[in-house]
Amino acid sequence: MSAPATHGPWSPLGQPTFRALWLAILVGNIGTWIHDVAAAWVMAETTNSPLMVAAVQSATTLPVVLLAIIAGTLADIVDRRRYLILAQLWMLLVASTLAVLAHLDRLGPWTLVTLTFALGIGAAMAMPAQQATTPELVPKPMLGPAVALGSLSMNIARAIGPALGGLIVAQAGIAWAFAVNALTFLGVAVVLWCWRRVPVATALPPETFGVALRAGLRYAMQASVLQAVLVKAAGFFTFASALTALLPIVVKQDLQASAGTYGLLLGCIGAGAIAGAMVLPGLRTRLDPDRLVLVATLAYAGCTLGVALLRWIHLLYAVALLAGFAWIAVLSSLQIAAQTAVPAWVRARALSLYIVVFSAGMAAGSLGWGAAAQAFGTPAALAAAAVGTALAALFGLRFRLGEAARVNVTPSRHWPQPIVSPELEDERGPVLVTVEYRIDPARRTTFLQRVQPLGRARRRNGALQWGVAEDSTQPGVYLEYFVDASWREHLRQHERVTEDERAIQDALLETLADPAQRPLVRHFIGGAPGVAPPSAAPAQGGLA
Repeated sequence: MSAPATHGPWSPLGQPTFRALWLAILVGNIGTWIHDVAAAWVMAETTNSPLMVAAVQSATTLPVVLLAIIAGTLADIVDRRRYLILAQLWMLLVASTLAVLAHLDRLGPWTLVTLTFALGIGAAMAMPAQQATTPELVPKPMLGPAVALGSLSMNIARAIGPALGGLIVAQAGIAWAFAVNALTFLGVAVVLWCWRRVPVATALPPETFGVALRAGLRYAMQASVLQAVLVKAAGFFTFASALTALLPIVVKQDLQASAGTYGLLLGCIGAGAIAGAMVLPGLRTRLDPDRLVLVATLAYAGCTLGVALLRWIHLLYAVALLAGFAWIAVLSSLQIAAQTAVPAWVRARALSLYIVVFSAGMAAGSLGWGAAAQAFGTPAALAAAAVGTALAALFGLRFRLGEAARVNVTPSRHWPQPIVSPELEDERGPVLVTVEYRIDPARRTTFLQRVQPLGRARRRNGALQWGVAEDSTQPGVYLEYFVDASWREHLRQHERVTEDERAIQDALLETLADPAQRPLVRHFIGGAPGVAPPSAAPAQGGLA
């Protein structure tokens, strides 16, 4: 897959598979908005209850919080293409059921909530896998514009979907709105069916669900860039949710304006996001990700404060445009960092954690700021949210996203295959791996500094324990050791080690007293007796 010399905002659309899937997902996002309008309208007509209308919205978002991590784990251990096709077919079935029941006039309130929840399950299960496919469809230099185009798709759908949904409901009826939504899932499934995905080559069987889930969480605990993404996301979305959550109250109560004004303000936010998607590729060449997120977050805090204090509607339109621009700048920067900072084997699990933080922050933030507005007034709540957004931006300076652009998570596969007994079973374990280094005494401090990142990499890739110790009788002789759950899990580390980790190991080898004498690697296997232990094997270009 060749990349063009320049990577403008539309360059990913030159990749045929990405273009087809992007268009299909755009239509699917429009269909989701059509469903939301139709579901809210039918619930309001049949019950006239604000609580039941809110229940429909909760039924859409709650599955994301509950199931995203499960979905991310599944997306990493099964074929993503087939998995996504099954998710689309599930949503096609649910949406078709809604259309049929609506046509037969048998769609009661609780049936609507239940089926909307089932639709939300399908969306939640598909979301991590769908986002994790982006790096497979475009070259790495195009990933930034590709992520921005994904956000652009959501904002285009937000601008078109509600109006189109209202038109379909008014002219054709509820059943047709649900039917149109069903057809959009069929379109995505057809594009996925035509995608000829190249599977990752591996000689090992897929991880079991429990093992994969623990591996994903363990990776997140040791991955500093992913942690930075999650911390920044939690801080931003929890406070930033106040603007969109309280905007209807500002329009209705403080501005004494109509629903049309509210729609125009939402349209300005969407237009600002669209403009941002086109401008951001150029901005990223001049600003590093941390500075871009800082400036955009502070700008969003200013917009939130502006909505709290300003009452001139024309000025608020400009504020809404800037808010949309700042929103997509933060959102796409975090998504790019989350996608590029982790290797393919754990990417969907990492993205699922980001999705959970995003969804939980938006849901809890909206509820919390709504309660604050009811207790202290909308301007006070928005002002407090603006201050909180700014403080979160300053606190987030401790966590750096810039490393995501510098790490190379391409599998290196440079570890030599261990010399073992042919009778060794993959399930045996635990496995103790030792690496003996003979260090130049003058470089002892350097060695101890450089071995720590290697320890974090071992833990990220599956090691249950890790440590380093010096021989009490031979100063300068160090033993690095780590424990894997089984021989199979150790072999997975051979497939997971990246080019970035190869560079860490090469830097460590520079501290050897005799560079020609490579570290001595041994593997000790626990488990059932009667199987010959593997012999010690000196490393040949690798350190395990």
